[in-house]
Amino acid sequence: MSGNRARLACLAGALVASLPAAAFAQSIVALPDQTSRIRLSNRDVNHVVCVGGDIDDVKFSAEKGLAVERGGSDAWIKFLVLETEDMGTKTRTYVTTPSEFFVSCNGAIYPLYAEPADIPAQTVTLVPGGAQRARANDALLGPLVEEERAVGIALAILQDRVPASFSEVAPSKDRLILAGLPGASLDEHRRLEVEGMGLSVSEYLVRASAAMTLDERDFLDAALGADIFAITIDRLTLRPNEAARLIVVRRSAQQ
Repeated sequence: MSGNRARLACLAGALVASLPAAAFAQSIVALPDQTSRIRLSNRDVNHVVCVGGDIDDVKFSAEKGLAVERGGSDAWIKFLVLETEDMGTKTRTYVTTPSEFFVSCNGAIYPLYAEPADIPAQTVTLVPGGAQRARANDALLGPLVEEERAVGIALAILQDRVPASFSEVAPSKDRLILAGLPGASLDEHRRLEVEGMGLSVSEYLVRASAAMTLDERDFLDAALGADIFAITIDRLTLRPNEAARLIVVRRSAQQ
């Protein structure tokens, strides 16, 4: 793997071409083909984001006092405010009746059951489902030979530019010490599944108790997976308490 990194460095960029620019940690997350019950602001403009694609259509009942606009990967939902005047006194009435939206994103339908409420504007993130992630992974990785897939996946992770179609899985909390490498400890930092490709990948932080020189072959150990496809490490020489990033790609979908 080490000798191929420079030659295949451009693969990492190809793998993350569809990665969204913004993080959505505080968004409401919705999945395709299942109804998501959500609360939206009944006075501010709410934002809907299609991850990795465009919003093709939004179907809703306009008679319920709604305005919807869309463009590219974004849509905006506004519950209309009814303003009346009586004897010089203006009164605003805000929508309280729930509405249903059917949003078409990335070839899938996202049913949203929205309850309007007196809350700030909300962002709803439409994340890919399993079938969509598998199609996206096949488009990214299918044309590549096995070696290129492994190198491209490893570089994408080392550059912290993970494609949106890779699924996060909870990493192990157990610290590992390999039998053939007693002077180093391994902590799993991140685990991902590459759906549709039959691959999973883990990133470990390798720490040494004393100065040592590593070899990628040191990590061909069943403790890191029963069917290891490829190993990549970002440095081969460690000083005491230094950490190296180790990427382990497995052929099986789960360890």
